[in-house]
Parts: sequence; structure tokens; C-alpha cells
Amino acid sequence: MDRIAAPALAAAGPEKLIARQDSTVAIVAFVGLAAALVLLFPFPPILDYANHYARIWLLSGGIGEQPFPEIYAVDWNRTFTNVGIDVLATWLGPLVGADRLARALLFLAIVLPPLGAIGLHRALFGGRHHWQTAMLSLGWCATMIGGFINFQIGLGMALFFACVDLLLQRRNPALVFAWRLAAALLLTVMHLFALGFYMAIVCGLEFSWRIDIVRSKAGLMRLAGRLALALGACVLPPFALYLHTAALPNAGGNGLGLAWNDGIILIVLNLLSAITTYVPVVDVVLVLPLILICTRAVRAGDIRMHAGLAVAACGLLLLSCVSPRHMLGTGWISWRFPIMTALVAMAMVRPFANLTRRQALLLALIINLAVFGRTGWIGWNWWLAQKDVAAVETVLKKVPAGAAVLPLGHEPETVSGLAHSNRHFAWGLDTFRHLPTLAVPFSHAFVPTLFTAKGKQPLSVLPPRSEIAVPEGNLLSIGVLSCPAMMQEYRNFTPYLSDWRRRFDFVLVANADIPDRYVGTLMPAGLTLVEDAGFAKLYAIDKAMPAEPLSIPAGCARA
Repeated sequence: MDRIAAPALAAAGPEKLIARQDSTVAIVAFVGLAAALVLLFPFPPILDYANHYARIWLLSGGIGEQPFPEIYAVDWNRTFTNVGIDVLATWLGPLVGADRLARALLFLAIVLPPLGAIGLHRALFGGRHHWQTAMLSLGWCATMIGGFINFQIGLGMALFFACVDLLLQRRNPALVFAWRLAAALLLTVMHLFALGFYMAIVCGLEFSWRIDIVRSKAGLMRLAGRLALALGACVLPPFALYLHTAALPNAGGNGLGLAWNDGIILIVLNLLSAITTYVPVVDVVLVLPLILICTRAVRAGDIRMHAGLAVAACGLLLLSCVSPRHMLGTGWISWRFPIMTALVAMAMVRPFANLTRRQALLLALIINLAVFGRTGWIGWNWWLAQKDVAAVETVLKKVPAGAAVLPLGHEPETVSGLAHSNRHFAWGLDTFRHLPTLAVPFSHAFVPTLFTAKGKQPLSVLPPRSEIAVPEGNLLSIGVLSCPAMMQEYRNFTPYLSDWRRRFDFVLVANADIPDRYVGTLMPAGLTLVEDAGFAKLYAIDKAMPAEPLSIPAGCARA
């Protein structure tokens, strides 16, 4: 498996026919474009980013500003993993500012995974092949647009750590063991899935280039010993941290809380999360040329492959198909494995290393069009979203410090087309869900949906606000205020809806320029429109109104 077949050009042509490939310019350009996007658009349509931003602002010093000392507390005993950005916010936030730090972390979440894959590819194959440019396309995926910042940064760290591991493999075993302990500790703190990714890559690298190692009993025993040492070194840090933590991730406190991708269509859609951003059809069209390059290279017999990483990729692919969608209060677990699979799969092969100058230019052209076409598509959606962000900022100017804001939204009948493609990603999931949490840094107001999950964040909510706070929350339809059945359905896991008139001062409605599928634009009595900015509307709550609606809208029957 070191080489699929002997390339015809290398066998028949003179050495001078093989063109030199160089991906450096494209990589620098991509990194520059990613930096420009992050600088130009402070709050891009990335699902969790605004919520992370608010927490970073608090941990960077905002928690000391009124009224937050009476609302939030920091307790590092609540968790031992998924806290990389929280640690950096505490250490670096006061020095560089929350805004700069948040943007830097977003930038790293975009570029580190593909750059890590490129680094591993160069360590394995040498050279600066055009295929490395293709890996930049994986900077955009569902976990990135979902705002899984700790996870994304952790993937990049795991790949770069694997490069170091590759250099140390033949050194002193004690040195290798110590390195893996240190790497495992850092990855555990950043994100537990990043540690699992690192373990998969290390096992693949230990397996080596050729699969015939399994045909020798002695070689197989040596491999088993090396794998046991590698896994042992990686397991020790999280186990030690687990013994000293108070809780595991479980936002709802409802046991495992398993939900599965229980069908072929759901599994296929889950696998597509490795490339999916705002409109899946656009993503598939822009990634298809990269897939065709590999299939064409296999037919031409000009492709090399690392057997051990191929085994690791197959294992990650299997996990992509069988892992639960939700578990332990953590959403979209199954999304984590397809992007891992794709990164390893692209790093483990080198297609078309032997090309004439004309062929190499054509290959570079196709790859660059695909990669920068996707980046341009992302930039277009980020530009579209700035009007929505500006609308939220406009209404938040009307919120006084210390107020409690109830975030709701208009749930559309169908997902918007290209005119509002930025508002949804993957398969209809909204990207604006957490924009109301910007009320924390911008208005010094309380929002019940700030991330404070035990086992995942060190931030906690103090009484009495804790009675109406949730560790992770969705943006419910405004219909929940007018439809008793809908209110009853959601009340168990959104306690802030109980007696909402008394507990909140304002209702902030997002996606307000598109009618709600249940009640249109109807709001219950006792709400006074304070500011209408199109995408966002702010209503003041009359606390003297009755708790139940006087009449039930006809659309509630659909809910």
C-alpha cells in the first residue's frame, strides 16, 4: 500500500519531465483571507460564537462589572475538559482584550485543522505538493460553522502534535512516553475529542507505511506493545483529571440522553458534515473536484498512501456511522468524526506527485478554484450576516444594565433561500440562535441561555438567576408565549418560560423580518415594541398583565 501502482510518467519519461509542485503561496493566501474575514466581520454567522464571545468577555474581566458579580461565578472544579478557550480568556483576556482574543481563537479554529493536516502530510511525504492546498478546503465544515471552537482548535493541535510524535518515534522510549503525556494533558484540557483524534493518528503512525506488518507474528507483537504504551500515555492525564473533577458533561442531568442517526439518510447526512456549511448543494459542488482528483490518480496509478493512517481513517469512518448524535447533554457528537476522517484521509495520500509542468498547472488551477471558491462562498455569507448583527446591536442599545432579556425568534415555514443563506447551515439549523447573548457584553444584561454547562464550562449562574437559567438553550419560536400547549411542552427544560412576565424585562426577537410559522408576527398582549431593527425587535414586558393569553391564535393548532 506504499504506492497503489507505478506512475506511468515516472516509468517512461526522463526525470526532468516531473514538475516541481509548491503549495506555499496558496496556503499563505488562504491564511491571509481567513484573517481578513475574521477582522472584517466581528460576529460571523457561526452558531455558538456569540455565546462563546459573551463568556470570554466575562472571564476576561467583565464578570467584575455590575451587575455580574451577583449573577455569575467561576468555579474551575466544575470541569476538566473543553475549557481551552476559558483558560486563555482568564490568562490572556485581561491583557489583550476579549474582542481580540475571541477573534484570534476563531481564526485558529478555522486554520489550525487544515494547517495541521498539511504539516503531517509534509512530514510523511516531504515536499510542498499541490494536494496540500486541497486540505485547506477542510477549514470550512459543519463543526466550524457550528462554532465548536475548542474542538476545532483541538483538532489542529492533535495534528501538529502528531507531527512531533512522528519525529520522536525512533528516539528514546521514555522521551516519547513523556511527550505523549504532555500532549495528552494539553489536548484533554482543550477538548476530549481532540485527545481521541490524537490517539487515532498516533496508532496509525505506529502501524507504519505498509500493511504487511500484520503478517509477522513478531512484528505484530511489537506493534501491540507500542500501541499499548501509546494509548497508556494518552489515557493517564484524562483519568487523573477525572479523579479530581466534580462532574462530567451532562447539561440536562438525564443520564446518557442518547439520540442516534438511525437511518441510512441520516448517516449519509452526518458524513457530509465534514464539508457542509450554509447550503449543502454548493458545498458538494465545490468539493467534488477534489474527490475526482483522487479517483483519477488511483486510475492513473500515481498515488501513495500511508497504510497505518488508512486503518485509522477507516476506524474514524466507522465511528462516524455508529456514534450517537447526542449524549451526556452534548449535541452533535456524531459530527465530530467525519471531519476527523476527512483530515486523516487527505493527509494519508499523495496523488499526482509525478506530473509534467502543464499537468501540474492544471492540477493547481482546479484545486485553487475549489478551495478559494469555498472561501469566497463563506465570505459572501459572512457579509450577508452583518446586517443581522447590526440589527441586534441596535436593539440592545435600548436595554438598560441589569435588565433580564428573554430571547425568542421567528421560526420560518421553510429555510430561507440564497437571499438569507447565512441564517441557516447544515440541514436547516439556524446560525443566529445565540446572537441575543451579546446582551451580556453590550448591555450588561442577563440572558438565560449563556453556556454554563457543568462538566464543560467553569462559569456558573448564582441564585436567584439560576432558577431561570439553562446551561445550553435553543431559540424558541415566539409562538411559545401565545400557545399554551407549546408552553407546556417546553416548560420542563426551559424553566425561564415559567412566569416569564414577572421574571424578564424585555423580549428580544431574532429573525423577526420573516413571519413565524405558527403565529406570524402576533405577540401576546402586554408587550410594547421598543425598537424594530428589521431582523431584531425588542419588546418591553408589562409585568401587570395576566400570565395566560386571553385568546389562542389559530396557528397554535399546528404547534
